[in-house]
Amino acid sequence: MEPQEIIKKVRKIEIKTKGLSNHIFSGEYHTVFKGRGMSFSEVREYQFGDDIRAIDWNVTARFNHPFVKVFEEERELTVMLLVDVSRSAFFGTAGRFKNEMITEICAVLAFSAINNNDKVGVIFFSNTIEKFIPPKKGRFHILRIIRELINFPASGTGTNITEALRYLNNVMKKRSISFILSDFFAPDFQDALSIAHRRHDVVGIRIYDPLETRLPDVGLIRVKDAESGNLLWIDTASAKVRKHYQQHYEAVTEKCRQAFLKSGADLIHIRTDESYVNALIKFFRKRELRR
Repeated sequence: MEPQEIIKKVRKIEIKTKGLSNHIFSGEYHTVFKGRGMSFSEVREYQFGDDIRAIDWNVTARFNHPFVKVFEEERELTVMLLVDVSRSAFFGTAGRFKNEMITEICAVLAFSAINNNDKVGVIFFSNTIEKFIPPKKGRFHILRIIRELINFPASGTGTNITEALRYLNNVMKKRSISFILSDFFAPDFQDALSIAHRRHDVVGIRIYDPLETRLPDVGLIRVKDAESGNLLWIDTASAKVRKHYQQHYEAVTEKCRQAFLKSGADLIHIRTDESYVNALIKFFRKRELRR
């Protein structure tokens, strides 16, 4: 892609996603994640309306009167974006590729973070770690991230989420809010996810195309495996072939769901022909209710 074309595309994404962040997501983001960066400040007597979960039972027992722990919000949080740049992300049949939706969602989250004075960093991964951009603040930093997302030349093939999570744990010693954006067509990552979620607040955002859920009956077609580059013929007129294709997708989906469920991390499913705005708002509100 030509530099001028990249700049034009960056600007277009900035205008769209910055607007969403300013008017929709910044408040939601702050409400949901501000409690993840709290540090202990003091103990004071219980007052009507205080959250009973904040009661310090040791001090309460000592003075025979209820006391609560008071926490203060840390000045800044760190948001890490773990972005799948494998070849399967460059697929789409609903007007845009999966990687294009991933780029926009990353931009929305990044602008929401800097609006709250938080740092943002990125780990690009395929079957290996492609690039690490350390967390920083500021508009120019976010624009650099968007440029990389638009035109990143991944060298690896396949998707290794385990490696991405291990790298996250190695480079981020302080707790972060970590979003994994991928189609999650990857080998088992359950153990790595459980370990990472104990240290960070991990949220998975699974992007998928409607054609990945089931094959249409259009006869004999030639397809290319995005990850391996292999070409093969598929008889979509065969009910058995279509059933096997659908079962494979459902198995991958269930495996992903179970991995996040067992680890305690959150998972959002977003189709490329659906609104990621609605999906993210639903996630933020659902999570706010759990607080």
